[in-house]
Amino acid sequence: MSQNNPDADGHRGLVVNTASVAAFEGQVGQAAYSASKGGIVAMTLPIARDLAPLGIRVVTIAPGLFSTPLLAGLPERVRNFLGQQVPFPSRLGHPGEYAHLVQALAENPMVNGEVVRLDGALRMQP
Repeated sequence: MSQNNPDADGHRGLVVNTASVAAFEGQVGQAAYSASKGGIVAMTLPIARDLAPLGIRVVTIAPGLFSTPLLAGLPERVRNFLGQQVPFPSRLGHPGEYAHLVQALAENPMVNGEVVRLDGALRMQP
Protein backbone atom coordinates (compact mmCIF):
# COMPACT_ATOMS: atom_id res chain seq x y z
CA MET A 1 0.00 0.00 0.00
CA SER A 2 2.86 2.36 0.75
CA GLN A 3 3.94 1.95 -2.88
CA ASN A 4 0.57 3.14 -4.25
CA ASN A 5 0.61 6.37 -6.19
CA PRO A 6 -0.66 9.09 -3.84
CA ASP A 7 -3.65 11.25 -4.73
CA ALA A 8 -3.46 15.06 -4.66
CA ASP A 9 -3.61 15.05 -0.83
CA GLY A 10 -1.00 12.32 -0.48
CA HIS A 11 -3.45 9.50 0.35
CA ARG A 12 -2.25 6.04 -0.55
CA GLY A 13 -4.74 3.78 1.18
CA LEU A 14 -7.00 2.84 4.04
CA VAL A 15 -6.83 -0.01 6.53
CA VAL A 16 -10.21 -0.94 8.04
CA ASN A 17 -10.06 -3.24 11.05
CA THR A 18 -13.01 -4.97 12.67
CA ALA A 19 -13.40 -5.08 16.44
CA SER A 20 -16.70 -5.43 18.30
CA VAL A 21 -18.80 -3.57 20.82
CA ALA A 22 -17.45 -6.23 23.19
CA ALA A 23 -14.28 -4.13 23.29
CA PHE A 24 -16.29 -1.64 25.35
CA GLU A 25 -18.92 -3.84 27.04
CA GLY A 26 -17.48 -7.27 27.64
CA GLN A 27 -19.94 -9.85 28.86
CA VAL A 28 -19.58 -12.40 31.64
CA GLY A 29 -17.51 -15.34 30.43
CA GLN A 30 -16.16 -13.43 27.44
CA ALA A 31 -13.00 -11.86 28.88
CA ALA A 32 -10.68 -13.27 26.20
CA TYR A 33 -12.97 -12.18 23.35
CA SER A 34 -13.42 -8.73 24.86
CA ALA A 35 -9.67 -8.35 25.39
CA SER A 36 -8.89 -9.36 21.82
CA LYS A 37 -11.32 -6.78 20.45
CA GLY A 38 -10.02 -4.19 22.91
CA GLY A 39 -6.55 -4.76 21.50
CA ILE A 40 -7.78 -3.89 18.02
CA VAL A 41 -9.38 -0.72 19.37
CA ALA A 42 -6.23 0.22 21.28
CA MET A 43 -3.93 -0.15 18.28
CA THR A 44 -6.07 1.97 15.94
CA LEU A 45 -4.71 5.41 16.82
CA PRO A 46 -1.03 4.49 17.23
CA ILE A 47 -0.97 2.61 13.92
CA ALA A 48 -2.76 5.50 12.21
CA ARG A 49 -0.03 7.79 13.51
CA ASP A 50 2.70 5.36 12.43
CA LEU A 51 1.31 5.09 8.90
CA ALA A 52 0.37 8.76 8.46
CA PRO A 53 3.74 9.70 6.92
CA LEU A 54 3.06 7.08 4.24
CA GLY A 55 -0.39 8.50 3.46
CA ILE A 56 -2.22 5.48 4.89
CA ARG A 57 -5.22 5.89 7.16
CA VAL A 58 -6.38 3.36 9.79
CA VAL A 59 -9.89 3.05 11.18
CA THR A 60 -11.74 0.38 13.12
CA ILE A 61 -15.39 -0.56 12.97
CA ALA A 62 -16.92 -1.97 16.15
CA PRO A 63 -20.13 -3.69 15.07
CA GLY A 64 -22.88 -4.79 17.40
CA LEU A 65 -25.27 -7.61 16.57
CA PHE A 66 -25.13 -8.40 12.86
CA SER A 67 -26.67 -11.08 10.73
CA THR A 68 -23.62 -13.26 10.11
CA PRO A 69 -23.24 -16.92 9.17
CA LEU A 70 -22.62 -17.66 12.86
CA LEU A 71 -25.90 -16.07 13.93
CA ALA A 72 -27.72 -17.59 10.95
CA GLY A 73 -27.20 -20.97 12.60
CA LEU A 74 -29.26 -19.92 15.62
CA PRO A 75 -32.99 -20.57 15.83
CA GLU A 76 -35.13 -17.74 14.45
CA ARG A 77 -36.63 -16.98 17.88
CA VAL A 78 -33.11 -16.42 19.26
CA ARG A 79 -32.16 -14.16 16.33
CA ASN A 80 -35.38 -12.18 16.83
CA PHE A 81 -34.68 -11.84 20.55
CA LEU A 82 -31.17 -10.57 19.87
CA GLY A 83 -32.46 -8.08 17.31
CA GLN A 84 -34.97 -6.74 19.81
CA GLN A 85 -32.08 -5.80 22.13
CA VAL A 86 -30.99 -3.14 19.63
CA PRO A 87 -32.70 0.20 20.44
CA PHE A 88 -33.07 1.37 16.83
CA PRO A 89 -33.47 -0.11 14.40
CA SER A 90 -34.59 -3.08 16.53
CA ARG A 91 -33.09 -5.82 14.42
CA LEU A 92 -29.79 -7.42 13.54
CA GLY A 93 -27.53 -5.37 11.31
CA HIS A 94 -27.23 -6.28 7.65
CA PRO A 95 -23.85 -6.98 6.02
CA GLY A 96 -24.61 -4.27 3.45
CA GLU A 97 -24.79 -1.70 6.25
CA TYR A 98 -21.28 -2.65 7.31
CA ALA A 99 -20.12 -2.35 3.70
CA HIS A 100 -21.81 1.04 3.39
CA LEU A 101 -19.84 2.32 6.38
CA VAL A 102 -16.59 1.04 4.86
CA GLN A 103 -17.42 2.95 1.68
CA ALA A 104 -18.19 6.12 3.64
CA LEU A 105 -14.91 5.81 5.53
CA ALA A 106 -13.00 5.29 2.30
CA GLU A 107 -14.60 8.38 0.79
CA ASN A 108 -13.90 10.69 3.74
CA PRO A 109 -10.15 11.32 4.06
CA MET A 110 -10.45 13.14 7.40
CA VAL A 111 -11.56 9.99 9.22
CA ASN A 112 -8.34 8.55 10.57
CA GLY A 113 -7.36 6.89 13.82
CA GLU A 114 -11.00 6.46 14.82
CA VAL A 115 -13.17 3.63 16.12
CA VAL A 116 -16.73 3.79 14.81
CA ARG A 117 -19.45 1.87 16.57
CA LEU A 118 -22.05 0.39 14.24
CA ASP A 119 -24.61 -0.91 16.67
CA GLY A 120 -27.97 0.88 16.61
CA ALA A 121 -27.22 2.31 20.09
CA LEU A 122 -26.85 -1.19 21.58
CA ARG A 123 -25.11 -1.46 24.93
CA MET A 124 -24.39 -5.05 25.91
CA GLN A 125 -25.55 -6.36 29.27
CA PRO A 126 -23.09 -8.05 31.62
